[in-house]
Amino acid sequence: MSNSTTAAAQFCTQGRIVDVQPYGEGNLNDTYLVTLEGASRSHFILQRINTHVFQRPRLIMLNLRALSDHVQQRLAREESAVERRWVVPAVLPTVDGADYIDSEGGFWRALSFVEGSRCYQTVQSHDHAREAGYALGRFHSLISDLDPEMLHDTLEGFHVTPRYLQHYDEVVARYGEAQPSTEVAYGMRFVRERRAWASVLEEAKASGELFQRPIHGDPKINNIMIDERTGHAVSIVDLDTVKPGLIHYDIGDCLRSCCNPLGEETTEIDEVYFDLDLCRAILGGYLGEAQRFMTEADVAYLYDAIRLIALELGLRFFTDYLEGDVYFKARHREHNLMRALVQFKVAESIEAQATEIQGIVAALRRG
Repeated sequence: MSNSTTAAAQFCTQGRIVDVQPYGEGNLNDTYLVTLEGASRSHFILQRINTHVFQRPRLIMLNLRALSDHVQQRLAREESAVERRWVVPAVLPTVDGADYIDSEGGFWRALSFVEGSRCYQTVQSHDHAREAGYALGRFHSLISDLDPEMLHDTLEGFHVTPRYLQHYDEVVARYGEAQPSTEVAYGMRFVRERRAWASVLEEAKASGELFQRPIHGDPKINNIMIDERTGHAVSIVDLDTVKPGLIHYDIGDCLRSCCNPLGEETTEIDEVYFDLDLCRAILGGYLGEAQRFMTEADVAYLYDAIRLIALELGLRFFTDYLEGDVYFKARHREHNLMRALVQFKVAESIEAQATEIQGIVAALRRG
């Protein structure tokens, strides 16, 4: 019996397990879809947390509880006013009533599955893009009044670009290849030319223009669940990176993910671009929900966020490649380098369309 099947059995409080299969394409945790027979629910999600990355997984579980309780209370108050379904994955107990299993086999937890929904690796249409924006705006709106002090920082320094740049510098100093490949030389030049503005969001936070709120931390397109019947966004999953931060990290991450039609795993590097029409749809969906709590400064830094997070993720992939793939899962030795080049191309496309992106923000704000 596999480790995943053994772990799944400890969360099976009803019915019997008929299947345990790998699920999704996450880069960090091991995720499985468990299928049940004779239970009130037919599926649940089982995950083994990557404790090399998340070194304090119990804090993740505390954050999940705090977030879930808060959102459930908000949804209960809004039930009569909001017609659209919204689901927060629930933490499922073990047969002994615990929230997780922590053993030699790993740190395991189970979450409810958002039935009747699916996620996509790339944006399927402009309607899908608008729904992705709506999903993030809805999520931010529901947690906008959750005190960030109630959340633990499960990944200190996550989305703090200057820290990634510092780590990159340390890795490059140890990088021993005398003559880097064409791709590595391009990556190094790309970072060198843009390092001066890597601290733009952190400086705005330090000056008091921007302030911390609860954030998702990883709202890319394949973490947004779409109802298979209505086409509406009904949930954002993968909540391990929920923490105090700037909403700009989330907005930038959502846009750099959704507005690259080829996706971050493409090998067609030269064909990568940032799609303005998708950007308009996503921001329209987002601002329709989020404008009620956003400040003028929040809006003013939207372009910087869109540009910066593409650079940041590319920098992280690039650093991991240079360091020997110690953070992200990689299917082959060049995988993280290819991922980095995709994000650098997205950032270049964003920069080339800066005026147009800022115009989209202004038009939506007026509208």
